[in-house]
Amino acid sequence: MTDQPTSDSDAPSVSGPPVSEKVLADRKLLLDAQASGKTLSTYVRLSGPGWLQAAITLGGGSLAGALFLGVLGGTSMLWLQLLAITMGVIMLSAISYVTLSTGRRPFEAINNEINPALGWGWIIATAMANIIWCMPQFSLCYDAIDKNLANLAGGDGLGDARSTKIIVTVLLFFAAGFVVLLNTKQGRAAKLFDIVLKSLVGMVVICFFGVVVLLAINGELEFGGILAGFIPDLGQWNNPAGEMTAVVASLGQSEQSYWTGQLVSTQRSVMIAAAATAVGINMTFLLPYSMLARGWDKPFRGLARFDLSTGMAIPYVVVTSCVVIAASFSLHNKIDDSLASNNLATMQESPYYTGVEPILLGRVDHELGPEAAASMSGEEKLQRIAALSVEEKRVALSLVKRNAFQLSGTLEPLLGQSLSNLVFGLGVFGMGFSTIVILMLINGYAFREMAGQPDGAVPFVAGCLVAGLSGATWWYLWDGEAKFWLAIFASTFGMMLLPIAYVTFFLMMNNKRILGAEKPTGGRMLAWNVLMLFAVIGATVAAVSAISEKANDPKSFPVIIGLIVVYGVAVIVGFVKKRGGAIAG
Repeated sequence: MTDQPTSDSDAPSVSGPPVSEKVLADRKLLLDAQASGKTLSTYVRLSGPGWLQAAITLGGGSLAGALFLGVLGGTSMLWLQLLAITMGVIMLSAISYVTLSTGRRPFEAINNEINPALGWGWIIATAMANIIWCMPQFSLCYDAIDKNLANLAGGDGLGDARSTKIIVTVLLFFAAGFVVLLNTKQGRAAKLFDIVLKSLVGMVVICFFGVVVLLAINGELEFGGILAGFIPDLGQWNNPAGEMTAVVASLGQSEQSYWTGQLVSTQRSVMIAAAATAVGINMTFLLPYSMLARGWDKPFRGLARFDLSTGMAIPYVVVTSCVVIAASFSLHNKIDDSLASNNLATMQESPYYTGVEPILLGRVDHELGPEAAASMSGEEKLQRIAALSVEEKRVALSLVKRNAFQLSGTLEPLLGQSLSNLVFGLGVFGMGFSTIVILMLINGYAFREMAGQPDGAVPFVAGCLVAGLSGATWWYLWDGEAKFWLAIFASTFGMMLLPIAYVTFFLMMNNKRILGAEKPTGGRMLAWNVLMLFAVIGATVAAVSAISEKANDPKSFPVIIGLIVVYGVAVIVGFVKKRGGAIAG
């Protein structure tokens, strides 16, 4: 799928704003490098949009997903995020090829050449994801300051006062807005934005890579197990992973059945979430528009694929793998002496007791049955909890969704508490803040497209503000039942539409009307189709799994089914009208 050197006449055929002198100079550099066959140094110099993708990929969702994968399965689940990002890079490479070959905006091309329902579903899901998922990024930044950075001088952090949260949130909002403004400028300002993003992503990579290096120096890592963890194991969908396999196997038959169900259900949810954070629906929207905004065209196609691989995929795999490894070392199949005790008072001294108690109470209620559980006092149940075996408590502890900031303790033996808090806190803050910036940018592009003004300043600013201001309400909305519904609506609808977006890109790549003479043929087309089908199938399986996981939830499942039916009808109507229009034409 390599691109042959092209000429200066390879600019997009569509009309648009004048090409800047910088883009012309970059194009000449690429053409000269392609002609000489020495493109690596030029690609490194000109990379950019891939780092935008990395900035949103390496967010709070990736951190939480990788952390919980390590807690549940140790290093045995490292393969999942590698597979997910590989599928994402394949499809993003396809959409970049189409975009740079034609110069057409994807939203317009999909609506006019394929199906407007696909185009509008894509853009609405993108905007919705931007608006809702901006909230936890503000929360992540606040927690990084509160629990890590504000404790460096021996303080107690920022606290939970609403006024403090509002003040910090306002500062974050204006800081993110300033970085977004830099991106709208040309020349040095845009370059400065690239440097800021690369620095943030690089800082995250260094922070978490440092965790693993420190563990390796201490001889605490088992590299054979780590390498084996990159080999896909589909059996983890139905069976406990990592060391939990042996722990569960050591229990009695009844206990095995109960805890296997609990572990597998949680594993499935975490696997889906981890895969979803690798490449989300909004990321498929960001890439083509960030490239068009830079003035990239046909000669930049090879650079685009290089940019995605080095700027997005490599940082993502390195960081998430390091988080999984560190979490595995410090949290997988671990239990403190207090929690392992059969004395209730001693158990309650454990810092994890609060999280474990409801899980163990569920185990006791299951054993008693509904009637006996209802008649037994709370104190008696707690005594039964204390009497459970250490193995059952180990399993229960693995199901507790840990605070991501507990990972900073991995650095304490060598760096001490203050320095480990600083390193981890800066990394987490960088993740959250960079994601806020990118979500605002994506929403600006999306609002432009929905308004039919590809270069409009007003809809762009409106889109950025809507995402940023929505995120800034985290202290009020991202809590309790509201948080539940927002998360369900955004993640499920986005995951449902991801395979539809992938199918759309597949159709675009095979559409002669869109690509014309640039449509790949022969072996190149076969290679593209094989790779894209792999990604489409993977995304479809993930989407079906995400939907089926909600089948027993009376709150969310009817909403999900309703969305599927309504959107499915819209897509069918869109294809029927498109076909009718083609026949009439």
